[in-house]
Amino acid sequence: MSAPSAPASGYLRRRAWLEEYFDRTASSAWAALTSTAEVSGVRARVRAGRERMRATLAGWLPADLTGRRILDAGCGTGQLAADLAQRGAEVVAIDLSQTLVDLAAERLDPALRGRVRFLAGDMLDAALGRFDHVVAMDSLIHYRLDDAVAAIATLAERTSGSMVLTHVPRTPLLAAAIGLGRLFPRGDRSPRVEPVAPAAWERGVMQALGTWRIGRRVPVRAGFYASDAVELLR
Repeated sequence: MSAPSAPASGYLRRRAWLEEYFDRTASSAWAALTSTAEVSGVRARVRAGRERMRATLAGWLPADLTGRRILDAGCGTGQLAADLAQRGAEVVAIDLSQTLVDLAAERLDPALRGRVRFLAGDMLDAALGRFDHVVAMDSLIHYRLDDAVAAIATLAERTSGSMVLTHVPRTPLLAAAIGLGRLFPRGDRSPRVEPVAPAAWERGVMQALGTWRIGRRVPVRAGFYASDAVELLR
């Protein structure tokens, strides 16, 4: 595996857009979605899908995470970071949105505050150090395949164990849903994702990672929520 290069311009442009979206445009909507507050039927199904995905990714890591250092890349409001900290992990939880990071810190059980470090910034920042595991739940799905693959390769260089992450598979139904959403845009709607055919995604990732291999893969579907959980192993 070749050494990772600096983030490409496409990644940087998309990162800037996502920071603006999550930090200002849709922070209230995402705060509600990731809470126990009552939401509409569509968002309730999306919430259910996200909860299933979070449980899937967390379940692929060791039950006892004592002493393990984990990067939660794109932590949002911190639910997954809290789950892992409860199992003994030391979690670095980073997100582009300062607003969501502040909310995550506010929601965290005080008993876990010594185990989770919330940061606003770029998940690819080398200053974050090395990790035993990386989780990236629905944080790379907004980037084009080449940028997502480069990001995964960068994270892999700093990971000694496994990476568990998601990607959005390209399907006719999802393409129709995305097309409908573009016809009737709303400012607080989920930001545009980049669906990729599973075979193309796996080929790109495996070419970039070299000695790594794909472990488990589980599709999670709930209404408009459609994402595949993927385990990457050394």
